[in-house]
Amino acid sequence: MSFNPTWGRRQGPGRPVVPPRRRGALLPTLVVVAFLVVLLVIATRLWVDLLWFQSVGFSQVFTTTLGMRALLFVVGALLAGGSVALSLSLGYRTRPIYAPVSPEQASLDRYREQVEPLRRLATIVIPIAIGLIAGATTSQAWRVVLLWANRTPFGVRDRQFNLDAGFFVFTLPLLRFVLGLLVACVVLSAIAAFITHYLYGGLRLQGGGDRTTNAARIHLSVLIGLFLVLRGASYWLDRYSLTTASHTLADDFTGMTYTDVNAVLPAKLFLAIAAVVVGVLFVVSIWTRSWRFPAIGVSLLLICAIAVGGLYPAAVQRFQVRPSEGTRESPYIQRNIEATRAAYGLQAVDVADYNAQTTATSGQLRNDAETVPGIRLLDPSLVSDAFRQLEQVRQYYAFPDSLDVDRYRIGGKSRDTVIAVRELQLGGIAAGQRNWVNDHTYYTHGYGLVAAYGTQRTTDGKPVFYEGQIPPTGELGKYEPRIYFGEQSPSYSIVGAPTGTTPFEFDYPDASQNGNTTTTYNGKGGVALSSFARRAAYALTFQEQNILLSNRINDSSRILYDRNPRDRVEKAAPWLTLDGDPYPAVVDGRVKWILDGYTTTDAYPNAQKTTLDRATQDSITARQGAVTALPAERINYIRNSVKATVDAFDGSVTLYAWDASDPILKTWMKAFPGSVKPLSQVSSDLMSHLRYPEDLFKVQRTLFARYHVTNPGTFYGGSDFWRVPDDPTKAAGVDQPPYYLTLQMPGTDAASFSLTSTFIPSGTGTRNVLTAFAAVDADPGTTAGVKRPGYGQLRVLQLPKDTVVSGPGQVQNNFNANPTVSQNLNLLRSAGGNSRVESGNLLTLPVGGGLLYVQPVYVRGAGATSYPLLQKVLVSFGDKIGFADTLDEALNQVFGGNSGATAPDGNVAGGGKKPTGPAQSSSQQLKAALADAQQAIKDGQAALAKQDFAAYGVAQKALQDALARAVAADAKAPAVPATGTPTAAPTATAIPTPSATGTPLSQPTPVPTATP
Repeated sequence: MSFNPTWGRRQGPGRPVVPPRRRGALLPTLVVVAFLVVLLVIATRLWVDLLWFQSVGFSQVFTTTLGMRALLFVVGALLAGGSVALSLSLGYRTRPIYAPVSPEQASLDRYREQVEPLRRLATIVIPIAIGLIAGATTSQAWRVVLLWANRTPFGVRDRQFNLDAGFFVFTLPLLRFVLGLLVACVVLSAIAAFITHYLYGGLRLQGGGDRTTNAARIHLSVLIGLFLVLRGASYWLDRYSLTTASHTLADDFTGMTYTDVNAVLPAKLFLAIAAVVVGVLFVVSIWTRSWRFPAIGVSLLLICAIAVGGLYPAAVQRFQVRPSEGTRESPYIQRNIEATRAAYGLQAVDVADYNAQTTATSGQLRNDAETVPGIRLLDPSLVSDAFRQLEQVRQYYAFPDSLDVDRYRIGGKSRDTVIAVRELQLGGIAAGQRNWVNDHTYYTHGYGLVAAYGTQRTTDGKPVFYEGQIPPTGELGKYEPRIYFGEQSPSYSIVGAPTGTTPFEFDYPDASQNGNTTTTYNGKGGVALSSFARRAAYALTFQEQNILLSNRINDSSRILYDRNPRDRVEKAAPWLTLDGDPYPAVVDGRVKWILDGYTTTDAYPNAQKTTLDRATQDSITARQGAVTALPAERINYIRNSVKATVDAFDGSVTLYAWDASDPILKTWMKAFPGSVKPLSQVSSDLMSHLRYPEDLFKVQRTLFARYHVTNPGTFYGGSDFWRVPDDPTKAAGVDQPPYYLTLQMPGTDAASFSLTSTFIPSGTGTRNVLTAFAAVDADPGTTAGVKRPGYGQLRVLQLPKDTVVSGPGQVQNNFNANPTVSQNLNLLRSAGGNSRVESGNLLTLPVGGGLLYVQPVYVRGAGATSYPLLQKVLVSFGDKIGFADTLDEALNQVFGGNSGATAPDGNVAGGGKKPTGPAQSSSQQLKAALADAQQAIKDGQAALAKQDFAAYGVAQKALQDALARAVAADAKAPAVPATGTPTAAPTATAIPTPSATGTPLSQPTPVPTATP
């Protein structure tokens, strides 16, 4: 304690001495409190994350990634912060005792006086701050380090360096990471050394004589020498990075070119050696005590970098390559073609010439009896509103904008299905009912699954549901219908209660007095809120005090969060790139979300790079909220290595090794042992619902549009490139999506569930004619743990250049331009005063020796609650167009009155699920059918009087159905005696019709009408 002799005395006349103010404790206290709060938040977040990973059985993923991130943080912080601290300390400790007298030093004296009181604090705070930033940055490289530590050889060597592809994928990124960290440490240390030596006189920028002290020269020489050696190492690694460099060759090209091999590669080697030599000169200057030769070396290195590293390759490109570029680059284009086809799984594509016929004849589809029944007319991107109006049941349930396509065995046959889950939508609840209790403890789950035949519709154009309603009824049998984990689930719900407690979770609406049924969650999903500490942690995480205070929370409660299936898999397997469209399926009595996981890299040598979001964007992903778009990630290798499932009831996540031969998957399985189950554990039921992933197919078709060309010369010219056509039913510039269909490709033995697409010539000024049709076998079979032979086989039918088959855009134009079709579509639009005609997916099928186009036509009435009804079908083959109520009729129009095949889209009465009841006699059936026919005639005449052509079309379909039932009932009726009074029978009276079926489109069709 120092003694102040003036304490208590007056200073100056009449002025009392002011006692010295003690430094307050408020600021340090606030700092400590803030630190503890931050520490509490971080610890809570880590604990909550650990609880989540434990709940899904992936705690090893959490601990491994956290441990690696922590290790890298410490290493990065110590290297960066320690090197800067060491540099600052050396600079200060080796400062000159006496600085030369000069104006520069006089100016610096004032700075030194201001800095000196803060010097100790600065030498601690600055390194710590730099260390924290460096540690946080370094910790992000945990994937790079884990991949290298568990690397697996690819078994494929590159053509230039004869190194395994694994070196470029696993080792080179690690070397780049380590080199970048070391360079950052050296640069930061050099900056710290320069500032310290300059501030304390060890380094002068002005004046004569020696401008550096010996200590400053040694310090800076070592750092500059290290930097140049590291720069030499960077030049050396640049040689390997040339295998993934991008060029403008052939519009867009990845890999080594002639100039790279013959000019850039030698230049990088020369510059690497030169940089190391100059770095050594700086170290030698410690003994020579002069920077003269190192300075000359740096100047020469800069000149060489410009001349050897820049001008020489440019000269080789301009004067040696460009005059005969196609010939010079041919070997390197060949490398790129081979590497790209291998990296994207295109090396085994079955390409066959397809001399498509363009003339339609009677019976031409007779050999396509397995394909025609699989033509899906229900467009999953259009019928969502129909699902909502017919199966939503209550406003707090919802279906996605774009539904999913799957297949189920119904009646012993595999049936293409449009399917959706009835999810909970809190936004549909009235505003007056929205509160924390209702949002998070009462409305907790969706209910049931809705499925419709993809190839059928009712008499009035509705989907034919074979599974739906609440509680679920239909063809899928008994399953757990509660959807606690889905794409639209609330952010979190708290469920569960002790045994014997009155259920308080809303389950589903019913006809009871309360109008609903309640339930208590009895699953194992989510995290148990079994202690006050856990409840407090989640209250802090979700910033919600009710988690602590509500009487709905008890020791048996569980909190469900991170409920989107895609988010759950992404969190459990952060090393996967996930497909943008999870789809639901009933598997082994549970609703499960199925997701496809991809392993990718951008470092496969000489393979073409593409951007995932561009390659997978189409008219479906362009719709906001329909399907999640893939990230804007550059890749040049992709494998569908994992199939993942998420249980909709308990949220359990399961990963299956779908492509166990993938080296990247093998590497991650070594990093996280036990996290991925073998293929052998896939059940038969699950296998029957797996399919070839859509996003992978979109990436492959984008690459194959160019890489079907295997001749380097032709590839260089680019004249034979293709592209995916625009979706003709949407705005221009958006790719047509691929479509799932059951079809039999020419040359195969049987029909299979497939994913299809078409190609047209590349370029904006080319004709919209078809150049190829592609399909991949998307059905892995039904055998547990074994893929069906042929699954994943890509087949391409390539059309001859002298055969002109209209592409999708041209076919759509032909539909719109056809006078009869246009006239009838206008009539449909005018029906009801404000109806809207919507074109469904334009399907392409290789049948009848040619290409058949099929498009469903929907009519949507006016009003907010309207939904599309499938009213017509358009068909095109060659230059023939069919337009009718059913696919069968449209096909018959095109193929001379008899296509030779039968489509299953004949009108189905009602919604498809027929009620059971006592059997009627044939006479009763006949009487009922005639009564229905009479009523349909009256309805049709009334509709015509009102000019309501949509209602007229419905009446016609009802009439046709009634007459068919009458004929069938009459055929089964017993013989009637010749005597007696004859019954009235329908007679034909011509009534104008806005459309025709099986007759010329411009002529009226005779419509039967009953006479009294």
